[in-house]
Amino acid sequence: MTFIESMKSTQLTAKNEILSGLTVALALVPEAIAFSLIANVSPLVGLYSAFIIGLVTALSGGRPGMISGATGAIAVVIVSLVARHGVEYLFAAVVLMGIIQIGIGLLRLGKFIRLVPHPVMFGFVNGLAIVIFLSQLDQFKITGPAPSAWLSGMPLWIMLGFVLVTMAVIHFLPKFTKAVPASLAAIVGVSAVVIYFDIPTRTVGDIASISGGFPRFHLPAVPLNLETLKIIFPYSLIMALVGLIESLLTLTVIDEMTETRGRGNKECLAQGSANVLTGFFGGMGGCAMIGQSIINVSSGGRKRLSGIVAAVALLLFILVGAPLVEKIPMAALVGLMFMVAIGTFEWASLNIIRKVPAADVFVMVVVATVTVVFHNLAVAVLIGVVISALVFAWENATRIRARKHLGEDGAKHYHIYGPLFFGSIAVFQEKFDVVNDPQEVIIDFKESRVVDHSAIESLNRLTERYAKLGKTVHLRHLSEDCRQLLDNASAIIDVNYWEDPKYKLVVDELA
Repeated sequence: MTFIESMKSTQLTAKNEILSGLTVALALVPEAIAFSLIANVSPLVGLYSAFIIGLVTALSGGRPGMISGATGAIAVVIVSLVARHGVEYLFAAVVLMGIIQIGIGLLRLGKFIRLVPHPVMFGFVNGLAIVIFLSQLDQFKITGPAPSAWLSGMPLWIMLGFVLVTMAVIHFLPKFTKAVPASLAAIVGVSAVVIYFDIPTRTVGDIASISGGFPRFHLPAVPLNLETLKIIFPYSLIMALVGLIESLLTLTVIDEMTETRGRGNKECLAQGSANVLTGFFGGMGGCAMIGQSIINVSSGGRKRLSGIVAAVALLLFILVGAPLVEKIPMAALVGLMFMVAIGTFEWASLNIIRKVPAADVFVMVVVATVTVVFHNLAVAVLIGVVISALVFAWENATRIRARKHLGEDGAKHYHIYGPLFFGSIAVFQEKFDVVNDPQEVIIDFKESRVVDHSAIESLNRLTERYAKLGKTVHLRHLSEDCRQLLDNASAIIDVNYWEDPKYKLVVDELA
């Protein structure tokens, strides 16, 4: 590639990053306002959070192109804290939340997100897609004294019409040109039509005003004592875990979309630092946003520049652009989020339902359902992981086998196959005929492994049964870690013996 071609490529990339960042900033406005209202705080609290968290994670996060800000998952957690103790305790809880996340990052615990099975991932993204879709339906309701009533007549048709136009532009424009992100073109085009023809439809300004100044440094006005810590710690811990789970799972989704790999522990540190900072500037805390991240990546934003532009643009909207941004029709943003929901949903998961085990399908459905019903991603993912682990344990429990034969020396040999752990100990015990076995018994673990304390207890009970009848048990071919496990449990295992026969290789004898 020549220098001129390289410069053109760099310019094109920068243009895509900037336009993508602007698109994300526009989509962040109604989301931040909505989450602020859920948490019963000022809309500016959510907007300031989106700006600070978005900027810090864009600069130092472990996944370039991923967008962070105020999220519904955090908003749901803090509702009761704000209602019971006030917004100052919220700011203190957000600072502590960030400190916990930094600690998790320093301990390098972000790697444990790899333990999340694929069915849980499918359930997570499908549940989020449904949540994103359902959250937009409130825009089709009448504001005022009867907020539960749906729009009807001409207002409904206008709203539906512009939503469908927005979705059509986002879907079809990339087939003709990719010079401008389709999402941005749709928002600008629909907004221009509504403003020019003065069409009566709901706008961003109808939700709340976004005009404000720079966020100001503010120490949370709470007593620095143990009582305060008791109040905020449970909320901080839940927010920290929910935030990191959503962030790291979003990171995994973006990794798959871009065919690259982010750094989970670095993202933990960035999320923690961002939340500590936003807590000191009157923010509500947040984490990665899968919807906005998908908008960004789909619009061409793959580097840190897009996230930085999105955060800075959001601040400019607050400072000088509020009058214009407040005129953007909600129909354009609803159409954009509908397309995000469609793109987020793992449609491939529907095609594999008949091709994967029923347990995996059950996990997908449960995780998606909990995500939709309770809006608690941490609980949904935890339930999915627990169910998957129990299914795995059950399946492996049935795989332990024993091949038996009498040796020339009269000893009974048991060759064990499969892992010996808490789930398989009952089946393991049934393999032995303690009463009728000869005086010497050899249990060979060459094709097995002693995994946990339950397995040690099982071996202890088995050898005790043989010992009561005056019979000797030899344990052979235990791996080094199994030996260490048994040595550490010498106070428990005191009636058996382990051996590790050394076999000479043919080449040694020939030498």
